[in-house]
Amino acid sequence: MTIQQVILLLLLWMWLPHPCHTEMIFRRTPDLRPKSFGGRALGNDGKALHRQKRGWMWNQFFLLEEYTGSDYQYVGKLHSDQDKGDGSLKYILSGDGAGTLFIIDEKTGDIHATRRIDREEKAFYTLRAQAINRRTLRPVEPESEFVIKIHDINDNEPTFPEEIYTASVPEMSVVGTSVVQVTATDADDPSYGNSARIIYSILQGQPYFSVEPETGIIRTALPNMNRENREQYQVVIQAKDMGGQMGGLSGTTIVNITLTDVNDNPPRFPQSTIHLRIPESSPVGTAIGSVKATDADTGKNAEVEYRIIDGDGTDMFDIVTQKDTQEGIITVRKPLDYETRRLYTLKVEAENTHVDPRFYYLGPFKDTIIVKISVEDVDEPPVFSRSSYLFEVHEDIELGTIIGTVMARDPDSASNPIRFSLDRHTDLDRIFNIHSGNGSIYTSKPLDREISQWHNLSVIAAEINNPKDTTRVPVYVRILDVNDNAPQFAVFYDTFVCENARAGQLIQTISAVDKDDPLGGQKFFFSLAAVNPNFTVQDNEDNTARILTRRNGFSRHEISTYLLPVVISDNDYPIQSSTGTLTIRVCACDSRGNMQSCSAEALLLPAGLSTGALVAILLCIIILLVIVVLFAALKRQRKKEPLILSKEDIRDNIVSYNDEGGGEEDTQAFDIGTLRNPAAIEDKKLRRDIIPETLFVPRRTPSAPDNTDVRDFINQRLKEHDTDPSAPPYDSLATYAYEGNDSIAESLSSLESGTTEGDQNYDYLREWGPRFNKLAEMYGGGESDKDTS
Repeated sequence: MTIQQVILLLLLWMWLPHPCHTEMIFRRTPDLRPKSFGGRALGNDGKALHRQKRGWMWNQFFLLEEYTGSDYQYVGKLHSDQDKGDGSLKYILSGDGAGTLFIIDEKTGDIHATRRIDREEKAFYTLRAQAINRRTLRPVEPESEFVIKIHDINDNEPTFPEEIYTASVPEMSVVGTSVVQVTATDADDPSYGNSARIIYSILQGQPYFSVEPETGIIRTALPNMNRENREQYQVVIQAKDMGGQMGGLSGTTIVNITLTDVNDNPPRFPQSTIHLRIPESSPVGTAIGSVKATDADTGKNAEVEYRIIDGDGTDMFDIVTQKDTQEGIITVRKPLDYETRRLYTLKVEAENTHVDPRFYYLGPFKDTIIVKISVEDVDEPPVFSRSSYLFEVHEDIELGTIIGTVMARDPDSASNPIRFSLDRHTDLDRIFNIHSGNGSIYTSKPLDREISQWHNLSVIAAEINNPKDTTRVPVYVRILDVNDNAPQFAVFYDTFVCENARAGQLIQTISAVDKDDPLGGQKFFFSLAAVNPNFTVQDNEDNTARILTRRNGFSRHEISTYLLPVVISDNDYPIQSSTGTLTIRVCACDSRGNMQSCSAEALLLPAGLSTGALVAILLCIIILLVIVVLFAALKRQRKKEPLILSKEDIRDNIVSYNDEGGGEEDTQAFDIGTLRNPAAIEDKKLRRDIIPETLFVPRRTPSAPDNTDVRDFINQRLKEHDTDPSAPPYDSLATYAYEGNDSIAESLSSLESGTTEGDQNYDYLREWGPRFNKLAEMYGGGESDKDTS
């Protein structure tokens, strides 16, 4: 039997309620040091059994948790050496749970627990005990503090924070590789016994995994576990207290373990040879087919790269790795020809891109396959001898002249005859035509380089047996220049000569242009068609010429205009020339030679005005505009005659006030007295912030009968105004308000109320609340204000 078990049995024997009693004895001491407590138990013979007090128990009581008895659980006994047993002392208990959880017998000092106690809720309770005299209520012992400590029992099973754990470990791991650690907790007291000592064991998952009993670390138990064979494992771990001994409480949790992939499998082609077919007409880049190697791994461990490593078609085909499908796509690299070669053989290799060095011994991590590609014959369209044609022809050739020939053939072994045609969308004017049998292109209309220097044609070739299968080729026709255009003046010249011109004076420089484009460049010659006594032409030999005068002085009154024919010729073959006529006007000029007027008219009249004259004209216009604007503004601001000539003319008028009131406190901003009832007319406007006084007795008109309708009411008011001698002799607007009969609220119109408010009682305003206190002060105290005035 271990020492811990012996101590446990001794404690259980001490705390049994019927065979022994625990006492805390108060002793009187001469000094002020803390009182010591002793324990005394009664034996079977009733004699007191004294035992030596221990320092760690002098101020503690011990109580087992989870008491299941029907009576109150006995805790211990308080006893003072002053207690003679005559009931003169009273024991008092205070502190944690005193009076509720713990009760004390006032006479004997016995302490009991009233209910079951759970140590996991509270491990100890601190209380204070005191003994007093019942008659004097004076303490016979000072108050002392003691602790009731709750002894733990194994009443809580170990628990895991998670019901299900998820973990992973790489496949092919060595034995003992750590997977995950699970930890359980026990609410029992770890410092007392083995109630909180937990041992881990595995209930499910063997022989693949194991768990360390003390730490809860799960490790692999088998070598070379292969994910490709099994990927998921479920392990059940048990945590048991009491050191795993029988009778201990336990809890379990589930751990789902996944084997993660490593690159331990090379790629493999499902077959050693594959046969593909492709038509010879397939363009470059066409996908022929695909090859795929399978890899038992996943993710990046299964990524494969394809390449062509050997074969007789390495320059004719390419292979591209498709990342999403892990396939190798074989494509055409160069044009195929059935007549040249009909079968190609390729050797394709697939290799893993991510190889783990730990598994080199499982390699090699690549595989090869033989791909045979057959080229199929198709009826191909004709093939031209060139990809494009360029023909040059002079623009002066005769109609029907052949400018060039295109050639095409049938690439198939049948070698069918070819038929040629022109795409008329490229020759809308039908200038050219083509011989359908031999491909000769000839002209059908005259050519003109100056209209179009280039003609871009498209020739169509088709087999006679299969006209739908066609081929096109571009044909460029360049028109060569022929000197068939005469030079002309470059621009229209407006030439004039001053009346005071001298002989040899330059009056104009001329130049020429030619639509032709000779190889050596343009060269023009200028001369007069006939000898002219007034003017001459001097060729500058740079395709320009100067017009000079031959005499002094000209008179516009005699001859106002001269016509000078100038011959312009080129130097190409055949020589082309033309005659251009210059119109020379005689004009009056100043001393500097600036033209002022021609033919007795002021050609540039605005130019004769000086700057000062233009500024004066502009200022006059601005002044006139300002006067007009001011006149219009003054006319708009002219005031109209007011309708009411005198402020004393008080009648029922509509008055508009375009100002904003000041709220409830403002009593002078607006005078509603203007809209007054004809029955209460006043000659003066009265202020509303003081009590109005009646200055005169107004003329009152009888009120309308109660049973009259609106029309009678208005007619009566109209008649009164028509007969009123004080009314002005012009029309005015009179407003009336009529509510009608049988109204409970009676009339609410201000026109029916008198403008004089002195005979009204405003005491009711005080009953309307604080918002009307200001009005009540203004109008309620009117009598006193009037008396004081």
